[in-house]
Amino acid sequence: MYTFRPILVKLVPKVKLSTLGWVGVGMVMFVVFLAIFAPLLTPYDPTRTVGPGFQPPCWEHPLGTNKIGQDMWSRIVYGARTILIVVLLSTAISMLMGVPLGLISGYVGGLLDRILSMIMDAIYAFPSLILAIAMAAALGPGIINTAIAIAIVYVPTYFRMVRGQTLSIKEQLYVEAARAIGANHMTILARYIFPNVISIITVVFTLSVADVVLTEAALSFFGLSVPAPTPDWGFDLKAGHPYLLSGYWWLITFPGLMIMILAVGFTFIGESVAGYFQAREVRA
Repeated sequence: MYTFRPILVKLVPKVKLSTLGWVGVGMVMFVVFLAIFAPLLTPYDPTRTVGPGFQPPCWEHPLGTNKIGQDMWSRIVYGARTILIVVLLSTAISMLMGVPLGLISGYVGGLLDRILSMIMDAIYAFPSLILAIAMAAALGPGIINTAIAIAIVYVPTYFRMVRGQTLSIKEQLYVEAARAIGANHMTILARYIFPNVISIITVVFTLSVADVVLTEAALSFFGLSVPAPTPDWGFDLKAGHPYLLSGYWWLITFPGLMIMILAVGFTFIGESVAGYFQAREVRA
């Protein structure tokens, strides 16, 4: 059977990162390294008291100890696991919900498109952090609940971008040709439309992950993410905040620095990926 292959379709685009993008990759990989090798990098249990409280950085405790004598280095390293799990899980959930809905809505159109668009616009109308706080408060603390709360916030982002791209692609000549040779709707969506929206999904993913990192940290700061004594950067930031003026600077400096490294790293990657696809479209 003759198959119509659309032009300029690349199922897995080979993205060329800029220098800044590679810097971002290095920052993110540093956090991933900490998360993977946490048991080898930490001498203490991050949830137990291992020394006197408020001990400044020293040889035994490189990043000091917190109020109750927990080793901050151990909490920082294990906290990388917590935030990466929440961020990746929430992003995966939002993609699995937003991308198919955007494809179907843009391709089918009509009443279904209007209903889905109204629902997503209603969600999108809420400030992202306020909505995340409301959802997290309703679901309760925990890694899974936090991931779900954050995912709901970012579903409309994927939906709107994928829907807009689908509306444009479904009018292209190669899609019309596929219909003319008898391709069914699932074949058109899977073979001719979805491969062409992968680039926009990649851009949205890389740009939104940095926001997800900050959202998770904010929820932890408000006590709405993982329960204590689970190591978490946002929680440690909150715990150390009241003691900043007392001279215990290390309590918020290191958790805040790690949040910044991860968020800025993903931002650099996102900007580089977006710039690559934008330049490719201009050349095309």
